Amino acid sequence: MGKLFGTDGIRGLFGGELNSALARNVGRALVCVLTEDGRTRPKIVVGMDTRLSSPLLLDSLMEGICEAGGDATTIDVCSTPAVAHIVTKHKYDAGVMISASHNPWDYNGIKIFGSDGFKLSDSLEEKIEAIVLSDEDFCRAEQMGSYQVFFEGVPEYIDYIKNAFGVSLDGMKIAIDCANGSASVSAEKIFSGLGANCLMIADNPDGTNINLDCGSTHLAGLKKVVVDNKLQLGIAFDGDADRCLCVDENGEEVDGDFILAILATKLKSEGKLKGNTLVGTVMSNLGLIKFCEKNGIDFFATKVGDRYVLEKLNESSLSLGGEQSGHVILRELSTTGDGQLTALALLSHLKESGKSLSEVKSVMKKYPQYMTSVYADAEDKAAFKTDTLIKDIIAESENEMGERGRILIRPSGTEHLIRVMTEGDDPDIAESICASLAEKVRKRLAELKESR
Repeated sequence: MGKLFGTDGIRGLFGGELNSALARNVGRALVCVLTEDGRTRPKIVVGMDTRLSSPLLLDSLMEGICEAGGDATTIDVCSTPAVAHIVTKHKYDAGVMISASHNPWDYNGIKIFGSDGFKLSDSLEEKIEAIVLSDEDFCRAEQMGSYQVFFEGVPEYIDYIKNAFGVSLDGMKIAIDCANGSASVSAEKIFSGLGANCLMIADNPDGTNINLDCGSTHLAGLKKVVVDNKLQLGIAFDGDADRCLCVDENGEEVDGDFILAILATKLKSEGKLKGNTLVGTVMSNLGLIKFCEKNGIDFFATKVGDRYVLEKLNESSLSLGGEQSGHVILRELSTTGDGQLTALALLSHLKESGKSLSEVKSVMKKYPQYMTSVYADAEDKAAFKTDTLIKDIIAESENEMGERGRILIRPSGTEHLIRVMTEGDDPDIAESICASLAEKVRKRLAELKESR
């Protein structure tokens, strides 16, 4: 077995690289690491999304926790940020979320939070990984820990979100796409509870329909609902509700970069944009960077991954950052990206300003951007990083793009893919280079695979 942790926890196909035995061992290893700090009977809270495999993984992980002498508490189906919130509110030693986020139902994952509500550091993940991958029979406690259900966890989180901005949404007509995932248990209670007239879609999970033609990665259905019903906007979450994308009243997509520009404008006008800085990633649209330049806001780009955005926010005491994918971190209100909190921040701004979403998103102009992916297993990814011919292929594409835009190509930290992105002022050129570069890399990886 190779490296377990990617940029967002452990993730893989259930029954393959991710299974109940691994979840059990991760639970045991987590307790081992926590007891190294002198804690006895560490308390760990666990949540899950709506995938068919999530209850199996949750039970196995909690069994491992108890077997190693920890006390395990579940809040059942919830969003990832709900776990982070409950960890800090009730002073748990750690929190775990069973979810594969935006991936299809047959994938799953394990995300771990520390007692501070932040995702575990690389060093602690490496400790857990080393224990799990060792051949030793580890962490068997003389006394078993307890296994409990905390029924008030999700209601407490819902109340927290509803009170975050002190706003009423009376009169607002919106559509909410729950991706048949975690938001199905909380979104309607939050937004209808604040007075909005909500048309709910994809809020009936059956274990296999999570993210299936719905949610933040499939906006076509939401766009149609908004336009057909003449609604003010639509909101889409991903499987574990830590992302939020929107659709304006015209059915046009409003991605994470637009949301960041809108919220940065609001915070700056109120004198609340700490450090006068917005944090994005190397994948942030060029339009967001130009927006910052135009409005006198400093922009800082991290590596792709909300954990790196959060590291920069904490390191520099900043208040706002996120990704184009919809991970938006309002650092003074949350320790992680929270789709439902982001949606409420946006709705609060629209309600107070009396403007439409299309009006407020006009603060930023999006540059044409094209993305595609090349399948790549672990060996392919290693070859991609070292092969000189692939480096030459990329350099040729960059020369072809020239000053008209930019190219970013990188291995995914969560999937067996190499992602290719091009961006420029001429959409035809950007699209052509994107497709050509992906095909050349795909062909070269195939040649290398044949030679191995």
